[in-house]
Amino acid sequence: MKLRGLYYITHIDNLESILENGILSHNEVLRRNLKHKKIYSEEIIKKRQEKLIKNKPLGEFANLYFQPRNAMLYRIIFLEKVDVNQLVIIGVKPDILNRKDIYISDGNAASDFTNFYSSNDKDYKKILKKIRNEVNKDWWSDFDGSKRKLMAECLIERYVPLKYILELYVATHKARENVEKIIKNRKISIVLEPKLFFLPNREIRLTNNLIIVEGDMFFSRMQTLTISVNTVGVMGKGLASRAKYQFPDVYVKYQELCKLKKLDLGKPFLYKRELSLDEVLSDEPKTLTENNSHTWFLLFPTKRHWKEKASLEGIEEGLKWILRNYKKEGIESLAVPALGCGLGGLEWRDVGPLMVRYLKKLEIPVRIYLPLEKKIPDEQLTKNFLLN
Repeated sequence: MKLRGLYYITHIDNLESILENGILSHNEVLRRNLKHKKIYSEEIIKKRQEKLIKNKPLGEFANLYFQPRNAMLYRIIFLEKVDVNQLVIIGVKPDILNRKDIYISDGNAASDFTNFYSSNDKDYKKILKKIRNEVNKDWWSDFDGSKRKLMAECLIERYVPLKYILELYVATHKARENVEKIIKNRKISIVLEPKLFFLPNREIRLTNNLIIVEGDMFFSRMQTLTISVNTVGVMGKGLASRAKYQFPDVYVKYQELCKLKKLDLGKPFLYKRELSLDEVLSDEPKTLTENNSHTWFLLFPTKRHWKEKASLEGIEEGLKWILRNYKKEGIESLAVPALGCGLGGLEWRDVGPLMVRYLKKLEIPVRIYLPLEKKIPDEQLTKNFLLN
């Protein structure tokens, strides 16, 4: 999704009030004694009330995100367990950034590491440009500060007037229908954008346990995530490169295994890390009472040297290893990319049926993630093609 403006995350039950009164700050809602369905936890609200801008608590400001697909939304959906069909992201015109009475933050406004800037500051435009560049990404990490930076905010005291509301984003067709009933004859566009809510663009169920997915594997919520690797310790591009920067401990373990020559074709390694993925991806994970108990990574060699083409024979041997070992290793659910496709140089028409042949035998939930480098023909995604 191309970022066009600013964004406000809310519950669908608040939409009617917003379309009458504008986007109100938390404290303004209380002053007007309006009904408001909360999506943020009490801990988050309390922390924002304790944070001051010019001697006023954050609760006095309506907060708009530059990037709504962030750690806060992740927490709301996966850990606060707000149904995506009950969420709306309101797109706000970027013109609001031209006002002389607003503040912007270079990260999560409640964080002690975040700086605030007035729209009257001399370097305002330069800072604004820097923020826009830093929030224009699909993933974040605790380790490099990108989680905090991706939650950069625009803060408007009391409320955002109706004239700035541009469009409404929803996750599903069901949510769209619900929003249409609320807006009625108002001229405001509704945009269906599943990726914005961490949902896949497409799912094809092959068996009770096996699903083909077009989407982001790292938000799959599977217990074990598979990363295609070589055996010489280079994570240069693709999913491996993302794992290197988003989960540095995985890269350190991978380097160690390569130095010790414990990785080879047909011999994946299961890294049973103790850190939860939720701790990396969620805002304020320490306040959570429930999260992923663990997220493991399966380092799956598809070729020996990074310059080589992926080996179909090596991939098959690795799939046999999974089938033999998944139960005794304790793998409870598994996400796997299209092994060797894309940067590996193999074709889905060869890899897809091979993966399905073995992974359909697993008695656990399995998700195979399609390559994103090019569109797979629909005829190669049918049950007839993949199961036979």
